[in-house]
Amino acid sequence: MTDDFERLANGVLWPGFFGTEAPEWLLAELRDGLAGVVYFGQNVGEGLADLSDAILAANPAALIGIDEEGGSVTRLESATGSTLPGAAQLGRVDDVEATRATGAELARRVAAIGGNVVLGPVADVNTDPRNPVIGVRSFGSDEALVSRHVVAEVDGIQSGGAAACVKHFPGHGDTHLDSHHSLPEIALDLDEFERVHLAPFRAAIEAGVDSIMTAHIVVPAWGAEPATLNPRVLGMLRDWGFDGVIITDALDMAAIRETVGLGGGAARALAAGADLLCIGNPTNPGEAAASDQDERDFHAARDGIVAALRDGSLSRERVEEAARRVARLAQTLQARDAAAHPSGAFDGAGIVGRAVTGAEADARELAVVDARRRSSLAVDSAAGYVAAALAGDGHRVRLDVARTSVEEQDAALDAAVSADGLTVLLIDRPDADPAQRELVERAARRDPAAVVVNVGLVPEAALPLPVVEVGAASRVGAEVARARLGAASIPLISSSDVAERPV
Repeated sequence: MTDDFERLANGVLWPGFFGTEAPEWLLAELRDGLAGVVYFGQNVGEGLADLSDAILAANPAALIGIDEEGGSVTRLESATGSTLPGAAQLGRVDDVEATRATGAELARRVAAIGGNVVLGPVADVNTDPRNPVIGVRSFGSDEALVSRHVVAEVDGIQSGGAAACVKHFPGHGDTHLDSHHSLPEIALDLDEFERVHLAPFRAAIEAGVDSIMTAHIVVPAWGAEPATLNPRVLGMLRDWGFDGVIITDALDMAAIRETVGLGGGAARALAAGADLLCIGNPTNPGEAAASDQDERDFHAARDGIVAALRDGSLSRERVEEAARRVARLAQTLQARDAAAHPSGAFDGAGIVGRAVTGAEADARELAVVDARRRSSLAVDSAAGYVAAALAGDGHRVRLDVARTSVEEQDAALDAAVSADGLTVLLIDRPDADPAQRELVERAARRDPAAVVVNVGLVPEAALPLPVVEVGAASRVGAEVARARLGAASIPLISSSDVAERPV
């Protein structure tokens, strides 16, 4: 039986869970006031709308969130790749109406599966080209551009009936470390950091954003704690007049789990001013995950809160305040009339077509060497659908340049050059990964007519081959690049198809 403290803690917890059906433990906690759930790719199946119905039947006020950004990050289309523009592509086009329409389409798709919180847009200003976790998820490296597109996408999402959640406060754009695996520290001059990286969050607050997600990063001038656990950092949001929901980034990330632990992190995040605690994806430990990892992580977080309430290190009033904000957001979403703001026709491929630039060719077939980095917990950057959409029925090989010898790489290049069609190197980090650049240089010596398709940031140093700049590791981006190189087109998945087919 749930006691009073556990019931109070339930109102601020937002777990992930295993599978495409709601486990009984989750339904029981939802009936006892659990704030809601976060969907990850492993939850997405043909019955996703039915899953949402079951969750809402257990708790009609449940917040159902999903990381759906478009471009390189999708959960709804994790099997086939996103058919929506990504942030970097929208930034390149720099048409705020296109960004607003993309936000509305994101809200429509999330609402179609019963969700109500879009975990986006990314408000980080990506000023470090080595950034392994943001990159093309950001609208760009200029704070004014990022700010105007953050505001436009927030407006699109929220006019479409969902809640928007800008992330990752106070800004994850100037780091070369991934907080999924470590605790990044920002060494940038504080005045510059405040001027550049805080600007999009201020703009989002002025635009009425519903929620803001924290980052597990340390800004030494503001204290030794990561922002998620730092009352000074989270207090800035309240000082700016934000009275919405502060959501933590996943507490199962190494920056929290391997420092203060899930339970300690949950209690300290609440004490610092967070309102809704995203626990995370139970599949993240990989083979080390227990069969009940989802329930274990939930109980670890809740037990940490309850223990802190009992020993007085966390006040009941603070948790009640957080729970009220979460409940108020749920009430707002129930009252928000999405039907009054239809998204209308949406041409995602057309927007992406305006963003993709660079080399053109008249090839009938493409022979693709996929040399992108391995996937991370945040971004499925090596997903096979990108290379498959680019190559079509042509030659295609996956080449992990971090784990293969130069001899093996050269053999893969020779096979591609010998195959029918135009040789294409698919890459994503030509500036940050010397092995990718070296591969392109060796390919240029073998086949001067070869072409590079880059789905990452535009390189600062020129490459020795013509480049198609795509700006997202997405299916629609790959298809637009394929058409640009003259290869026979593959029918694009339209947004209406996505809405109709089971996800």
